[in-house]
Amino acid sequence: MTVAIDSDKLMGFVFKAVDEVGATLNAALVVMGDRLGFYQALADHGPSTPTELAERTSTDQHYTREWLNAQAAGGFVEYDASTGRYTLPPEQTVAMTDPNSPAYLPGFFQIALGTIQHTTETIEAARSGAGVGWHEHTSDVHVGCERFFRPSYNANLLPSWLPALDGVVAKLERGAKVADMGCGHGASTILMAEAFPKSRFTGSDYHQASIETARERAASLGERVTFEVAAADKFSGSGYDLVTTFDALHDMGDPVGAARHVRESLAPDGTWMLVEPMAGDHVEDNLNPVGRAYYGFSTLLCTPASLSQPVGLALGTQAGPARIQDVTTAAGFSRFRTVAQTPFNLVFEVRP
Repeated sequence: MTVAIDSDKLMGFVFKAVDEVGATLNAALVVMGDRLGFYQALADHGPSTPTELAERTSTDQHYTREWLNAQAAGGFVEYDASTGRYTLPPEQTVAMTDPNSPAYLPGFFQIALGTIQHTTETIEAARSGAGVGWHEHTSDVHVGCERFFRPSYNANLLPSWLPALDGVVAKLERGAKVADMGCGHGASTILMAEAFPKSRFTGSDYHQASIETARERAASLGERVTFEVAAADKFSGSGYDLVTTFDALHDMGDPVGAARHVRESLAPDGTWMLVEPMAGDHVEDNLNPVGRAYYGFSTLLCTPASLSQPVGLALGTQAGPARIQDVTTAAGFSRFRTVAQTPFNLVFEVRP
């Protein structure tokens, strides 16, 4: 059966694809600009020529010229043809140079670039049904993940997420026992420990290198903050007043087993704060820019990570609240509610 081709729609798609290629290359260009200090120099010195930017960053002007033109074409910087200077607008200055802003983006590009470096391995895994473990990825994935999520934790964990949990802040202020499962570099663990000096915190992650980083960063906090290398269903201790899991459950091979271990490790009146990527329960709920990025990470990073582990349930980055609740119910929890959200995250309170 012959299908008529709309030439305008065809060329519209072709130019959309051209834009996609530019966006793909721009992930590397953003990481380049971040590491070489291009964005910071533009923020510090204002409108600049390629020569000036090269001098300020001790780089070659041939590279700064092409980098600036690529950034101008993509709308990351503005170009003034009358002066030959390039400007980083104030909004982009916040997003590209302020690590304390929840809008800070370099880590997002860094984890994306690190993820696609393993596309060949993921293609082969897709043929066989095998997985690609988190530990098998370049450090850009591990570092970029924390750099992306940490600003959101800094902006929301203390002022809104923890207060949304029933009675948890009061326990932390009095002195609580807390486990941070899947803690990575320990950003969330350390943030809570600094805010609640009477409480004790144990962070755990199966990734040895991440735990080593966490221990170094928490050294000044003393013995009330410890980190251990442990799988999600094997972290030590019991009687926890609070267990937290940040953007990690969907990566686990056996999230039900991990949730069951949390249930067994909690005190009778304990709380599990579960933070997961923003997602709706249906595919059509997630057909938006955030969902698109997360489905991309799910295909290339999170689902392969789950499939590399025993059980390999492969929830996917866009599992959605209903599927997450199913996991907690299967593990023996009876109470589940959404208590907070951001453009990138959903926060759940899970109780025995």
